[in-house]
Amino acid sequence: MHSGKNGGIALQQELENCILHGLGCEWENALWVLTPSQRRLIRRPLISLKDFKTKLGSWNGTKHEISLSRHLVLNYSWDAVREVLLHEMAHQFAEEILGALDEPAHGPAFQRACHLLRANPKASGSYRPLRERVFQDGRGSEDKILLRVRKLMALAESQNRHEAEAAMSKAHELIAKYNIDMVRHDRNRAFVSAFLGVPALRHSREEYYLARLLQDFYFVYGLWVSAYVLDKGKMGHVLEITGAVQNIRIAGYVYDFVRHYIETQWNDYNMDRRLNRHHKTDFAVGIIEGFRSKLNS
Repeated sequence: MHSGKNGGIALQQELENCILHGLGCEWENALWVLTPSQRRLIRRPLISLKDFKTKLGSWNGTKHEISLSRHLVLNYSWDAVREVLLHEMAHQFAEEILGALDEPAHGPAFQRACHLLRANPKASGSYRPLRERVFQDGRGSEDKILLRVRKLMALAESQNRHEAEAAMSKAHELIAKYNIDMVRHDRNRAFVSAFLGVPALRHSREEYYLARLLQDFYFVYGLWVSAYVLDKGKMGHVLEITGAVQNIRIAGYVYDFVRHYIETQWNDYNMDRRLNRHHKTDFAVGIIEGFRSKLNS
């Protein structure tokens, strides 16, 4: 019993060490949006995890230390963790490079630093982590659209490919009308960025086809951004989509649906064939291109 407890503590310490290394890699990677002279001036900080009760992270200029909430890094997605890291980096940059010692914590220099580092100026204190805000918050007309999209997808999951393609087409039609309505009435749209899938050193070909499908038909902009791969201990890439919160939610749901649909269809197709991963990729690309053809029509 006692040895099991010690083993659990050792495993958590090992995980936290991996996370800290990842945060250091992300800190280094984030500097590449700065000019060479700015990169030369900023010094790598100490990075730590702490049991914060009321905040997600902090920058301590005296200690030259960025600290993140242990609860945050152990319980939330990497894009949520990285969002807070960039916020604290902006505090560091504002103090060390822009000389904001006599300004309020979130004053003009800090806002300038957030702009330079592509950081979210709100990602501190009691601010809800990224995925909670994007995928769990929801109210108003966008929920009605998402509910209808989910119903369409649910009906298509157990049907043949033509039914799934028809559902994707109808979902796109609903989303297109919704976005036209937003533009027509000049509604305020909050734009955010979020990861789809997880960071990896390599991504299969169908993931690139799916990323293109989302960008072409679901009102989001996609980038393959650098991100730390925790189980490999090095930087890899992940699909990051940017758009209005409503469209991020719908694109995320479509992404999950297509991946699940491919998996169930492949399992049925390959039940007695024992085909390898290359065959699965061709199979998956065929399904995604079928969706594209239907949407194009």
